[in-house]
Amino acid sequence: MPRVKRGVIAHKRREKTLKYTKGYRWGRKTKERAAKEALLHAWTHAFRGRKEKKRAYRMLWSVKINALVRENGLSYSKFIAALKKNKIELDRKILADLAENEPEVFKQVVAKVK
Repeated sequence: MPRVKRGVIAHKRREKTLKYTKGYRWGRKTKERAAKEALLHAWTHAFRGRKEKKRAYRMLWSVKINALVRENGLSYSKFIAALKKNKIELDRKILADLAENEPEVFKQVVAKVK
């Protein structure tokens, strides 16, 4: 069986790992073992962060909607329930955008729901 030298492939694999750790501090950007460990943690946090970002935006939308709905004499929960009852299919993202940028249009939506 012929001899197989793996230097090139192993080196490429290490370089690929180290490419992802550019900008890390201390040995985590240069030492392969530390870099691998750092990436395991970093990618875990990144995955969780993408989920948390969705949560945070939904909370922000709720606050924006609630602020304008209360000015028009309703509570947030009653407003959302009335939207569902009247089969108005506007999601919270759109409603929050209307509340912030187009308050007159939002007031029309509230009036239709009342």
